[in-house]
Amino acid sequence: MFYARAASRICRAPSARFFLSRSISTARPQASAFRPILAGQHPRLAARFSTSFTRFEKLGQVDEELALKLQTEIDLEMTKEDELEYPLSVKEYLETGQFQIIDKPGQEDVQLIRKFGDETIRVEFSISDLTAFSNEGIDDSSFYDETPAEDDSKASPSSSKGARSKAAQDEGSTSAASDADGDEYDDEPDPSFPARVNVTITKPNSGALQIEAIAQDGMIVIDNVFYHKSAELANAQTAEADWERRGIYAGPPFGNLDEDLQVLLERYLDERGINTALALFVPDYIDYKEQREYIQWLENVHNFVAK
Repeated sequence: MFYARAASRICRAPSARFFLSRSISTARPQASAFRPILAGQHPRLAARFSTSFTRFEKLGQVDEELALKLQTEIDLEMTKEDELEYPLSVKEYLETGQFQIIDKPGQEDVQLIRKFGDETIRVEFSISDLTAFSNEGIDDSSFYDETPAEDDSKASPSSSKGARSKAAQDEGSTSAASDADGDEYDDEPDPSFPARVNVTITKPNSGALQIEAIAQDGMIVIDNVFYHKSAELANAQTAEADWERRGIYAGPPFGNLDEDLQVLLERYLDERGINTALALFVPDYIDYKEQREYIQWLENVHNFVAK
């Protein structure tokens, strides 16, 4: 419309030929006259004039549905009040134990620290072990079979989210079946999942001992015992330090040591609080922390999507 009006004015002007030649020699009128035509052929030119977007262009169509689903999951997890508070075993250990716990929200790793004479003892474990065990210890086919598989008894009862719900259903059906048959299995304790525990014992000007172990079913099973000349190397949380520690000789596997030496090393750790109480505490605390972090993760994702 703008181009048609401009052309008619030029043709009706007394000095139309002279005006037309002048207009061609100037770039600005020429560009403004032909831009509507070029914009129809080249949509990218027309985009320069678009300065606003509709609501549907700003927001995805799934945002609201996803936010509602996340809120539903949050409400469901918040109803599990018993899982939001310390389990009795965890509460008793923290109240009576000699370790100070360092647990930063949003972080996977947990630390326990205590003093023993001139030694500083640091115990580290992570909730990532529970996630890895849940992924490896549960057969997907069990979610589709009405009859529990034979290996279901090996799955951890503390596995979280959908796995925990499935485990609870399977446990209920198994208990009902055993009661009907007259078998007594309810008194048997459920096996816990294996949790890796790294223990570092440092002395002033004496380096550090670092012990890799597994906590499961109330037992601390030692894998390796490292000696570091530098306590800083043992405690450093950098990629360079981790790479350097990988090259340090760890001695023979703990199970290959002389039996008396194994017993003495286990007693050495037991005196420093690396004992049955710790082995029972670690898996329980991992399960508690993982549930708490999962709820916080849901809330963070919900708040991001909903805004």
